[in-house]
Amino acid sequence: MDELASSSKSGWEIYRSAEDRRAMTALADDYIRFISEGKTERETVEGVIAALEKAGYVEGFHADKVWRTLHGKALFVARKGRRPLSDGIRLISAHTDSPRLDLKQHPLMEQVGVGQAKTHYYGGLRKYQWFARPLAIHGVIVKTDGELIRVNLGEDDADPVFTVADLLPHLAHKDGNLKLSEAFDAEKLNVIVGHEPVLADGDKDDDKAPKEAVKARVLQLLHEKYGIREDDLISAELEVVPAGPARYVGLDKGIVGGYGQDDRICVYTALRALLDAEDPEYTCCLIFWDKEEIGSDGSTGASSRFFQYCVEDLAAAWEPQTPFRTIMMNTKAVSGDVHAAVDPDWQDRHELKNSAFFGYGVAFCKFTGSRGKYGANDAHPEYIGWMRGVLDAKNVPWQIAELGKVDVGGGGTVALFLAAYGMDVVDAGPALLGMHSPFELSSVPDIYATKLAYQAFLEAK
Repeated sequence: MDELASSSKSGWEIYRSAEDRRAMTALADDYIRFISEGKTERETVEGVIAALEKAGYVEGFHADKVWRTLHGKALFVARKGRRPLSDGIRLISAHTDSPRLDLKQHPLMEQVGVGQAKTHYYGGLRKYQWFARPLAIHGVIVKTDGELIRVNLGEDDADPVFTVADLLPHLAHKDGNLKLSEAFDAEKLNVIVGHEPVLADGDKDDDKAPKEAVKARVLQLLHEKYGIREDDLISAELEVVPAGPARYVGLDKGIVGGYGQDDRICVYTALRALLDAEDPEYTCCLIFWDKEEIGSDGSTGASSRFFQYCVEDLAAAWEPQTPFRTIMMNTKAVSGDVHAAVDPDWQDRHELKNSAFFGYGVAFCKFTGSRGKYGANDAHPEYIGWMRGVLDAKNVPWQIAELGKVDVGGGGTVALFLAAYGMDVVDAGPALLGMHSPFELSSVPDIYATKLAYQAFLEAK
């Protein structure tokens, strides 16, 4: 009777041939490059557009392979299929943003001879993880004349890095009894940016050192490199992220470690799936949103009208007789987002019969939300049954999971924003260890399985 019981197989077991192992490694190598080069929303979108243009995609909706971006942080992509738009589209969504520290608009200050930049953390992070580690600063500065200056400091071997200093244990005894939520003050997530002061000219009696001499030196250096003044930081978007590239983890190189895998792993695998899909029957679309980590609000978030406007304009160019609502009601979608893998040291936080395991393929999540499924899409069983058949036909490993024990876990994705249009949608993506940390972990076979799962979905009849 064992053949009647539910079972799952590791991706290592399914992808055991030499050909699969070579393809799996090649994909992981390229993925490491992708997330190492794209640590912000803008950088991620730029990387995707570069790959699209290399594959023949053009901006606008006057061709069969097209894309459109909004503020450089959200991106819509479409590839015409054999069927008309009135039959619906195959859609994969993902998000380009990740938890980080953002520089405040008046960031620079000096305390006891140390130059610092004040930050406001973005998204759900554990503050203690951002102390005492090398950090980089990525982003843009926009001057009053509209000039946009790109910033990328801390990644090149010749660059300095930045950091948030932690309190030495000798002086932290009284903090031991504090709650974790109280022990790390967000206003002390100040990034060290300098130490050398501007000195007075000893040959001139009237030449005095500035009151904040270290801050003045930081401003000098910024002016020399970027031609900016302090007020230009008001119209800047500067993100503090972990410095350094993603790396393989483990003696067997079976794990990828790096920043921002939630959710750029789904951006990458969806992109590769679209580029590799063979002669899709339905029009295939990708929508990559910003702001998911802070509720999906804003013009580049999933609660905006960007997706709707893109599909309406696509229909106007390709099939003007078809109403938007007809396309949406016939659409099938995957909300590409990562899941929480069972942590080997914290297994008690998971309900193991309904949890995702590292290396066991793409994880479907019927519902997200929390505390009684609030804020969830809760996919329909007919759609999950169809998705099971699509992946089983291609021998793609998959698993079904929820995010932690009832009343312990929970989380949200963009699936409910897509479901509002009437389409079928389910969450699906690889499971990570250390999610939302500065160094998240993904399984090499899971990266491969997710790409193949998304490709099978796009190619499905």
